[in-house]
Amino acid sequence: MTNKQIYAKTFTFTMKRLVFDCICVLLLAGLGVAGFFIVDKMNDQGLIGLAIGVVFAIILIAILSHFFSYVFKAGQIAMMTKAITEGSLPNDVYGEGKRIVKERFLTVAAFYAVTGAIKGIFNQIGRLITKAGESIGGDTGNAVGSAISTAIQVVVGFLCDCCLGWVFYRKDQKAVKATCEGAVIFFKNGKALLRNLGRIFGMGILSFLVFVGIFGGLSYLILSNFPELFVRIASELPADAPAWLSNTTNLTLVGAGIIGVIFWSIIHSVFIRPFVLVGVLRNYMEAGMKNIPTESSFAELDKRSSKFAKLHQEI
Repeated sequence: MTNKQIYAKTFTFTMKRLVFDCICVLLLAGLGVAGFFIVDKMNDQGLIGLAIGVVFAIILIAILSHFFSYVFKAGQIAMMTKAITEGSLPNDVYGEGKRIVKERFLTVAAFYAVTGAIKGIFNQIGRLITKAGESIGGDTGNAVGSAISTAIQVVVGFLCDCCLGWVFYRKDQKAVKATCEGAVIFFKNGKALLRNLGRIFGMGILSFLVFVGIFGGLSYLILSNFPELFVRIASELPADAPAWLSNTTNLTLVGAGIIGVIFWSIIHSVFIRPFVLVGVLRNYMEAGMKNIPTESSFAELDKRSSKFAKLHQEI
C-alpha cells in the first residue's frame, strides 16, 4: 500500500479525532464565556471568571483525553503499522484498530506507562543535545539551545509515535522489551531516519503560516465587531500587563492570533501530522525489520540513557 492509500484508509481515525477536538474547543469556549458572565454579574470581575472557566475546561478536557482520545491516535498508528508491515487493512479499520490497542494494552494505565517510558528515553537524549548548544555560552548559546530544544521536541513526538508502532508490530514480545527495541532502532539508524526532518518541519511551517493566517484573519474580522468586550477586558488587565495590551486593537489581534493558533493546532495534528507520520513510520519500520535489535545493542544505549537502562532492567 502507498502512503496515500494508508492515509485514506485510516482517515476514519482522523475524523473521530476531529469531532473530539471540536467538542473540546466548544467546552473551552463555552465554559470560558460562562465563567466570564457569571463572575461579571456577581462582582464585576469578568476576566477572573473567564480564567476560572478556562482552567476548569482544561482539566475536564485532560480527563476526557486521558480515557478516550488515546484510542484514536494509538489505533491509527496501529493500523498504519499493520498496513506498512502486512500490505493490507481490514474493512473495519476503526474496529480492528481499537481491538489491537485494547489487546496490546489491557488497561489505560499500561498504555500510558509505555508511552511515558518512550518519551522519557527520547527526551533525556534530547536534553543532552540541547546542553551541547547551550555550552557555546552567553545569549547566543541560550538561543541555540532553545532552538535545538524546540526542534527536538517536534522530532521526539514523531519518534515516540514510531516507537509505539514498533510495539504494535512486535506483538509477540512484551511491551517493555518492544519499547527498548524501538528506542534502539532510532539510534542504530539515526542518519537514515533524520532524512525525514525536511518533511516534518517543512509541512509544519507551511501549515502554520497558512492556517494561522486564515483562521486568525477570520477571527479578527469577527472579534472586531465586539469592541465593547475588548474595552472591558483591557480595563480589567492587571497593572503589570504590557502597556501595548491596553490598546483594544492590539488586544483584538492577540485574541484572533490565539484562536488562529488553536485552529492550526487542531488541523495540523488531526490532518497534516498523520499524513507526514505515514512516511516517517514507513522508513522507521523498514529500518527496524531489516535489523531487529538484539540484547547486545541494548547495552550500547544503556550508557546513553539512564531511563533506558532502568527500563531495560525490567525485561
